[in-house]
Amino acid sequence: MQVHVIKTMKRVLSDEHPATLTAICKLAFTLKSQGRNQEAIVLLQTCAQMQTQVLGGQHPDTELSLESLAEWEMEST
Repeated sequence: MQVHVIKTMKRVLSDEHPATLTAICKLAFTLKSQGRNQEAIVLLQTCAQMQTQVLGGQHPDTELSLESLAEWEMEST
């Protein structure tokens, strides 16, 4: 369901719209909660990179994504 929503948001709003980035981030957290850690990490890497470009490195959403990504990557090693 979330994947379908994200595809629609990308088409209607754009890949870089803040609402699309939020949806992508939420999907990464959902994947992580399902134990799909590698998929979650890859998705959050992409999301964090886009958030940094669009929102800036000091934006709270970007900071949350980067902090979570660092934690998830540490857990996976």
